[in-house]
Amino acid sequence: MMKNTKTHDFQDGAGRVPAHKHSNGGGWVADSAHVAASAFVGPDAVVFDNAEVSSTARIYDNARVSGNAWVDDNAKVSGNAEVFGNARVFGNAVVSGNTFIYDDAWVHENAKVSGNAEVFGNAEVSGYADVSDNAVVHGRSKV
Repeated sequence: MMKNTKTHDFQDGAGRVPAHKHSNGGGWVADSAHVAASAFVGPDAVVFDNAEVSSTARIYDNARVSGNAWVDDNAKVSGNAEVFGNARVFGNAVVSGNTFIYDDAWVHENAKVSGNAEVFGNAEVSGYADVSDNAVVHGRSKV
């Protein structure tokens, strides 16, 4: 088996790390991350560190998924959104715009987070909740 000799700088301060282009969308994926073949990572999107993108999840535009974050099911992450830390985005959730989902936050079911919103700490956004604009959801909050 041939060793991967490609590298990419994810602009996270770690410099160039072993990485490859995802077969479904062409976005960069660090060799340390896991992205299912059925998932989509667009050409300008990135997945790195120990992040996981599973099922038919889709990462578009300039979105970044990193840390130990997990994006699963039919979830979509797009725009300049960042999902990192131990955050979870799953179900039919949509994360877009300039949002940040991080720490141990969960966004799931049919929830939408957009604009310049931040969801962090142990916060949970679920159901049909719509968090947008400059909203901040944190701590042990549930929306």
